Amino acid sequence: MKKYTLFTMLFVAAALISFGFLNKGPEKSDEFYVLVKYKAQPDKEKVAVAELRNLIAHVKEEPHFGSITVFSDPADPTNILLYEQWKSEEYYKGDHMKTAHLQKFITDSRNFLAGPPEITFWKVAE
Repeated sequence: MKKYTLFTMLFVAAALISFGFLNKGPEKSDEFYVLVKYKAQPDKEKVAVAELRNLIAHVKEEPHFGSITVFSDPADPTNILLYEQWKSEEYYKGDHMKTAHLQKFITDSRNFLAGPPEITFWKVAE
């Protein structure tokens, strides 16, 4: 019974490889990553994180969204970092930046951030 199961698995794997379903290299895509560094005003880091989480709830509904993780610096919690993954650089730099929820966050952030964020863009090295 074990030889039959092993043979079946090898046959299926060989068939998948021959049809190109396995052993594929990474596909070229427009996927990219964004690092956004914020500096909260003194004693307003909790408000800043809460407002970012509220913003992220809206951002998750956008097309081309991948993921966002929020980090805070354990040595200085006023340093906040967003690690974002997007499926389209064009969308992120265009339509995403024009969304009402992001524009509102930018306006409101004057109450809890020390200034504009530092934003850098990254792609997977080929």
